[in-house]
Amino acid sequence: MLLQSRYEFPSAKVIRALLQHTHELSIHSDGMPSPLIAAVSELDLLTGRLVLEAEYAGQHIERYLGQGCVNLDIEAVKGQYLLEREAYSLSNVAAKLLKTDRAHYRFECQLPESVFIHEHRGAMRIPFILGMQARVNLEVYPHQLSIDGRVRNLSVGGCLVDTRLTDCLALSVDQEIPGVTLEFPNGESFFAEGCVRHIRPFGHHGHAAIGVQFVRLSAAQSEALFRYVTEAEHEAGYRTGANDKMDYHSTLFIAGAKEKKIQQREALERDKRSRQTPMEKGVLDVSHHMQVGLMYTKTHDAFPGEVLYDCVDTLRYLIELDRKALMFALACLRDEPEWVRHAVQAACQLADMLLTRDPYDPQIREAMLGTLIHDMGKPLLVGPQLPSLKVHMNPVQKEILRGHVSALRQRLMELDWSPSPVCQEIIDNANERLDGSGYPKGKRGDQLSELIRLLSVIKAVNKLTHGRNGIPPRTPLDAYRMIYEADRAYDKTILVEYIQAYGLYPIGSLAKFSGGFLAWIMDIDGKGMPTQVQVVKNLRFPDTNMHTVMGKEDMPQIGKLEGVVHPREYGIELKS
Repeated sequence: MLLQSRYEFPSAKVIRALLQHTHELSIHSDGMPSPLIAAVSELDLLTGRLVLEAEYAGQHIERYLGQGCVNLDIEAVKGQYLLEREAYSLSNVAAKLLKTDRAHYRFECQLPESVFIHEHRGAMRIPFILGMQARVNLEVYPHQLSIDGRVRNLSVGGCLVDTRLTDCLALSVDQEIPGVTLEFPNGESFFAEGCVRHIRPFGHHGHAAIGVQFVRLSAAQSEALFRYVTEAEHEAGYRTGANDKMDYHSTLFIAGAKEKKIQQREALERDKRSRQTPMEKGVLDVSHHMQVGLMYTKTHDAFPGEVLYDCVDTLRYLIELDRKALMFALACLRDEPEWVRHAVQAACQLADMLLTRDPYDPQIREAMLGTLIHDMGKPLLVGPQLPSLKVHMNPVQKEILRGHVSALRQRLMELDWSPSPVCQEIIDNANERLDGSGYPKGKRGDQLSELIRLLSVIKAVNKLTHGRNGIPPRTPLDAYRMIYEADRAYDKTILVEYIQAYGLYPIGSLAKFSGGFLAWIMDIDGKGMPTQVQVVKNLRFPDTNMHTVMGKEDMPQIGKLEGVVHPREYGIELKS
């Protein structure tokens, strides 16, 4: 058996190790806005033969096969809560495409004999596999914005950074990075300048892959980098069994005290996320697809309409499946980018109210699409003058941001994509007000349709009940009062309709009770009063979390309802 293992393909052994856990395999291509999910039907360790099967109903399956090769991402989740993520990426794997049924395809792949990849410049790229880890920090704008991630491969020319989709907002291809810091588990670090060479989605769990090239290396930096690459090569060879001479772990990958503390914090975060419901995971998936849509809008030459329409159809399906569960799940977007959270929540409420009025309204789909992409112009404006949408903006930055509608329209023209009339109306007018105080054109009264009047109320309530630019969030009651007193800016009849639909204590809000308990509101009655809550904290024991669901008959145990509070006032970052 020892003799036989000598001839096993190391890349096949890595794939086999990942397949033993809950996993997803996807095929990605620069020419396609979304990866193709595939399943492994055959894996031969001795020959390196890998056979994948996939369902695809579109017309361009051949675009996933470039010059007879495919690019693969494999994500495995493991651990107690199946939230510890490990990933492996292979590029330019030789493959043949066969059609076996009307929408069923088969990719017959030949894996490379080595896990090490020779780059065009002659360097060798070392994948970080089978538990190998190193952290990376990209200083995008000095003292203003930095991005954290993990190294997925390393060479003397650069590295592949695995980071959250939400953190890629300010990056573009060919952008210079003033600081790239690699930190290995034992505490050793490497610093250099860099340049972004490519950005793409990585798998299906809200991650992105950023290809970074090291630039302007000094002799000392080159020498240090060569040592780290050599150590990584030995470690990868040891873990795959490809290097018989290596019989111990490199000290680079032995966790020190700092790394162990970081891992403990990450375990706590995974514990919080382990309690997400299928509905919450569905909403997060839409959020991630929205960010993939933004990525392709910024970096590619075609508008990712298929991805964004899929977001629309998914949200409508979730509304019709269980609207109250969806309204509760929308609060899980609290840690997503502000523009995504606002867009998804507003689109869901718009569809919810339109469906209540007329479930057969033909404009719902296009209205939802317009609402989802209306705020996409904001991240398109991120740059040196506006390094982040999270900063407390000065007057100049606020004025820059007001140009997001024009920025989006300009980009859609460049991509040669024309929205439908309903979608275009929302893109252009979602920020207009009846009294002319809105933007970009200050339209008034009859110039705004019933659809825009409805959306303006929904967006206004959402903005007021969520903190932004240093302004604390308001309670729903205060938000309603401000909108009502805003002279003639909003349609008061629609405001009343909104209050009747969602009440003073909307589903998904965090409520405080007189007994010192905090609870998420899960359901309300016809009068807008909570009938079911999820208790998450007893303020007498602030360091302890709770996860107890109570119905109306049990709620007196936690006291009388005092009002709606903001989660971050009490250190609650995640709804679950």
